[in-house]
Amino acid sequence: MQEKPTSTLNPPVFFGSAALIFALVLYSVVLPEQAQVVFGELQSWIITNVGWIYILAVAGILLTVVLVAVSRFGDIKLGPDHSEPDYRRPTWFAMLFSAGMGIGLMFFGVAEPVMHFLDPPAGEGGTAAAARDAMRITFFHWGLHAWAIYAIVALILAYFSYRHRLPLTLRSALYPLIGDRIYGPIGHAVDIFAIISTLLGVATSLGLGVSQINTGLNHLYGLPISVPVQVGLIVATTALATVSVVTGLDKGVRRLSEVNLILAVILLAFVLIAGPTVFILQTFVQNTGGYLSNLVNTTFNLYAYEPNDWIGGWTLFYWGWWLAWSPFVGLFIARISRGRTIREFVTGVLLVPTGFTLFWMTVFGDTAIHMILWGQVEGLGQAIEANSALALFAFLEEFPFASVFSLIAILMVVVFFVTSADSGALVVDLLASGGVSPTPVWQRLFWATSMGVVAIALLLADGLTALQTATIASALPFTLVLMLCIVGLLKALRLDATKRDLRYQTPTTSPTTSTASGGWRRRLHNMVRFPNEPEVERFLTEVVQPACEAINGEFDAEGFETRVSRGEDSRVRLEILHQGETDFVYEVRPRAYERPSLTSVNDDENTADEYYRAEVYLNEGGQNYDVMGWSRDEVIGDILDQYERHMHFLHVVR
Repeated sequence: MQEKPTSTLNPPVFFGSAALIFALVLYSVVLPEQAQVVFGELQSWIITNVGWIYILAVAGILLTVVLVAVSRFGDIKLGPDHSEPDYRRPTWFAMLFSAGMGIGLMFFGVAEPVMHFLDPPAGEGGTAAAARDAMRITFFHWGLHAWAIYAIVALILAYFSYRHRLPLTLRSALYPLIGDRIYGPIGHAVDIFAIISTLLGVATSLGLGVSQINTGLNHLYGLPISVPVQVGLIVATTALATVSVVTGLDKGVRRLSEVNLILAVILLAFVLIAGPTVFILQTFVQNTGGYLSNLVNTTFNLYAYEPNDWIGGWTLFYWGWWLAWSPFVGLFIARISRGRTIREFVTGVLLVPTGFTLFWMTVFGDTAIHMILWGQVEGLGQAIEANSALALFAFLEEFPFASVFSLIAILMVVVFFVTSADSGALVVDLLASGGVSPTPVWQRLFWATSMGVVAIALLLADGLTALQTATIASALPFTLVLMLCIVGLLKALRLDATKRDLRYQTPTTSPTTSTASGGWRRRLHNMVRFPNEPEVERFLTEVVQPACEAINGEFDAEGFETRVSRGEDSRVRLEILHQGETDFVYEVRPRAYERPSLTSVNDDENTADEYYRAEVYLNEGGQNYDVMGWSRDEVIGDILDQYERHMHFLHVVR
């Protein structure tokens, strides 16, 4: 048996990112005050001078994602044409939800709407108008724009990796721009940047999560809010994350994501039923309408005519934060989305999590506003203004069984905490390994542990705010790179769609229909027989391989570089190489299917539970037609037909 590799790491990326992270954290630990000043000034400069770039970029990203989904590009699969999704839709949605928003919903679900309600960017706080505007702003920050950023990065990575067989790392997004140079220093630099952004982003998220866990335990059990307690919580949850990382994506992250989605639905249903149900449903409809009707105006509103610090502290903060996190979340979404069409992918990534997120914000945010505005629970607003980490627990105190559901909330934050850490470690490990998967356990453990160590170091040095600011600032250069990557993606999609449009309707039966030669009888015989595996393998050996070899010989004589090969499952593959242009691939594979019950009447000689087809595959994937029973000349004719279409495609796109 072949031994597993002891290491898959890409040395320049692994050691380069580790060294830079160590230096950055050391700077924040040794000179925390200076670091906070430097990063604070950098953030202020970005907000004042180039905030408009974030606004335009995020608006362009949302528009691009929607247009790609509704256009002819939407039918293209993230993988070969025959590929199928790796995960069921419920599991896929759960993993999207946990990786994308997670702790943020728990922390800001109550806090942000109440903070906007009490202190709006314009107008008087604490009024019905302020409540309406607070929910519209919250929807804007947590809605389509955030998920569009994740979707475009994930789409770029998944498309070039699964469709064009490039590494599942951020460097592959630059392939349309620099070609094979992605494997050199430029590609290394891009992946190093993605690792640093991911590690710092997850570490700051861990700081946010541990603050809420500590606050919740203090609220319920009187556990003191202190640095030693928070360090202990980071150690404990990081240990859980390492266990999940070792079990891998299919077991650890998937199961945690499903558990947390179930807990989220339980908590959401409880607040919806125990709270002002009719009011919540009414406001959700109204909030959605207000959000959509003001989407364009809100998207481009920079408060240029009434300058204030609000946009920098909220909208630009969120846009920078989503952009800084997009390499991590985008790569994770790409990893779990292979086999889906672009239209299905965009619909799932953009609409489903957004819908759940906005409903969550309405249930928690509007219920809290209802308590303050009409329920005479004034202390809730004061508690949230004093400590936003306490918002959820102070809110749940107003419900029956408060201690039980507060404990569920703490458990959810812990699971979100673990999910962010282990999915972040898996993504960083993938980046540091050049997209190779699976990787040795020690590498995954290293990155999971590193995230906990970085979070602890920042907590001890009080450098969390400084590095959070640095993470947001790092979004600026990534935004410029991402704009170029979108241009490359659109160019590649145009070529792919053109090739699909030029492909004629594929035949589903043998082209021989001549009654004089008895071809119709052979065609009928092929239709009612369901061959077994040895029959199809014999057909590949006696008919398909000689046909490919005949084509190979003729192309060789014409001066082309060609080759015929036989795969381990008896597949026959013909390749015609075009230097500097897209190669032609024609392959016939045996593929098993469940045997229909009707065959038992007419086909007693073969009683197996499955039958086989000899299906054609091109460079783009399976074409879903069967050549079993065709003659050698008919197979040669099909190869030439497909090659003629391929040459026409090259002519069109030159």
